[in-house]
Amino acid sequence: MTKTNNIPFMVIGGGIGGLAAALSIAKTGRPVQVLEQAPEFAEVGAGLQLAPNALAVLDKLGVLGTVMEKAVAPRRLVLMDAITGQEMTALDLGGAFLRRYGYPYIVTHRSDLLDALLAACRSHDLITLLNNKEALSVEDLGDRARVSCRDGSVYTADAVIGADGLWSRTRKLFVEDKAVCSHYVAYRGTIPISEIPEANLDDVVCWIGPNLHLVQYPVRRKELYNQVVVFRSYQYKEDSDDWGTTAELDERFSVCCPSVLNAVSFIHRQRRWPLYDRQPIHTWTEGRIALLGDSGHPMLQYLAQGACQALEDAFVLGEKLEAHGSQIQQAFMAYQQERAPRAAKVQQTARVFGDILHTEDNTAILLRNAILSQRKTDDYSVVDWLYGKFVPINQER
Repeated sequence: MTKTNNIPFMVIGGGIGGLAAALSIAKTGRPVQVLEQAPEFAEVGAGLQLAPNALAVLDKLGVLGTVMEKAVAPRRLVLMDAITGQEMTALDLGGAFLRRYGYPYIVTHRSDLLDALLAACRSHDLITLLNNKEALSVEDLGDRARVSCRDGSVYTADAVIGADGLWSRTRKLFVEDKAVCSHYVAYRGTIPISEIPEANLDDVVCWIGPNLHLVQYPVRRKELYNQVVVFRSYQYKEDSDDWGTTAELDERFSVCCPSVLNAVSFIHRQRRWPLYDRQPIHTWTEGRIALLGDSGHPMLQYLAQGACQALEDAFVLGEKLEAHGSQIQQAFMAYQQERAPRAAKVQQTARVFGDILHTEDNTAILLRNAILSQRKTDDYSVVDWLYGKFVPINQER
């Protein structure tokens, strides 16, 4: 006979969003268990950009100091022309930025952020972390929710948070949709600073060209250099891995300037990441179950907001649980009402921004470049809506 484990709160998924959610829930005084399907808590990937909206949450969760120990605060966000090698525009991240938002813009290794969240969870008396727990099904029972795992274990909880990512099983309770492939693919990784010449240790640099881009920045106290190349494959095949290959990578970037060609020669090629998102949905909760992070709003990376939005979810979830006390369903509805419209806007804007960066239309390129060349480096109006969440924006220039 299968034993059922009764717990107050359950989080499915031990990534950045799941661990942040556990911390946020525990801050309300509720015990919470995190189920992670992998043998250990770990992040796949390399660098990560965190804007002030994310740092505000990390501060409220009590982990910002730990994250900052290894993070890098870049001087600027710089947009470069990958073909001509010319600088197009930049966003100054110095004193004016800090005064405006109250927090800096940082870059870090994904594993460093996860480790900070993990350490905080492990030290919290109300949080239990369980590995090798693959959740196969989630059911709403009215007054409880039930999670069944591959190993035969069954859990009932006052509430369940599905933080199980792009391929979420929890999401299937709300919509039977398919992940949308953008036909773009990424290759990413970090290398020791000493191994790459011409490394820019001060800025986050994004080189853009028709249907491609390269992102570069230092992480882990400037000991490592993170690089990501992204390009649209002209050989896309549904349900196939035979597209976006390393041979196509080299062919696509062959038209770029020497600095980009040199950078591409250092790119990790062991793994390719096809880039997916999903259409926004406005129903994230039903009964005692709610979605969080990529399970609710997977997005393309062109605004560098995937992890930031998951952290926003975690904070608002805890805030609503605190406000509504034992009325969990009301708390979940309030969480959905605040978060779903904003996350949908970020998802949709990321798609549009990707189209702008990657356009191959000559007229659109000329118009884009003309507009960018006119903006000032301390004009933050275009990102106020994004970075200013949870912080009072200081409009003084």
